[in-house]
Amino acid sequence: MRLQKFLAGCGVASRRGAEVLIKEGRIKVNGNTVTAMGVQIDENKDQVEFDGRLVQPEKKMVYIMLNKPAGYVTTVSDDKGRDTVMSLVQDIPVRIYPVGRLDYDTEGLLLMTNDGDITYRITHPKNQVEKTYVAEVTGNITMDTLLRLRSGIYLDGVKTRPAKVEVIGATQYGTKLEITIHEGKNRQVRRMFEEVGCIVKRLKRTREAGLILGHVPLGRWRRLTESEVNMLKKIGTGKKSSAVYRQKQQKLNYRK
Repeated sequence: MRLQKFLAGCGVASRRGAEVLIKEGRIKVNGNTVTAMGVQIDENKDQVEFDGRLVQPEKKMVYIMLNKPAGYVTTVSDDKGRDTVMSLVQDIPVRIYPVGRLDYDTEGLLLMTNDGDITYRITHPKNQVEKTYVAEVTGNITMDTLLRLRSGIYLDGVKTRPAKVEVIGATQYGTKLEITIHEGKNRQVRRMFEEVGCIVKRLKRTREAGLILGHVPLGRWRRLTESEVNMLKKIGTGKKSSAVYRQKQQKLNYRK
């Protein structure tokens, strides 16, 4: 097994995060510091350490869906002293971490887990996992605006992939739209709207990787169902899930 996959499976970090730790010289295998990528280990024989602490596989995988409020960063810690999403899941007994990013000012669905394999499946660009947002924007939304968003917008000289965009209503700010993308550029949705002359006043992610936020209260979380976890495990395998997901929120266990 590759070292970074082992670290991710133990809940130390995502695979990409594990690669950073390896490069920083914070990982040892059998007492020797490892800084090269692609090192293979035998998880049953080799001893792996992170910052001097023995790394062992998590006994139980945890998968939760958090309805993130605005004003939180999706990192384990923040050098600027801002609140992180970790403060919203303090009652979970094992270490979990956010899957991907959700901007500081953005609300909505954030998956958190200690399963490094699922984190890799969802965040790797090759799998083109869809993410759906509801955006409330100011500015003039015309058919030309929608066509430009749907065909792709140039950000930093690179054209985004086509998006699904529909007007779904009006708000105090102007127009409410639903937009679905399958990329993860920094502040992508906000920047796409800025390029067509609109300003996003409120942004909420409602779906990701087939999961639906539904009625999870803001700032609270729920555990994923077994069928939802199985669906995530099929990402990138070419298999299709036969499960039909309906939000029966009264049967789900919400936590503060």
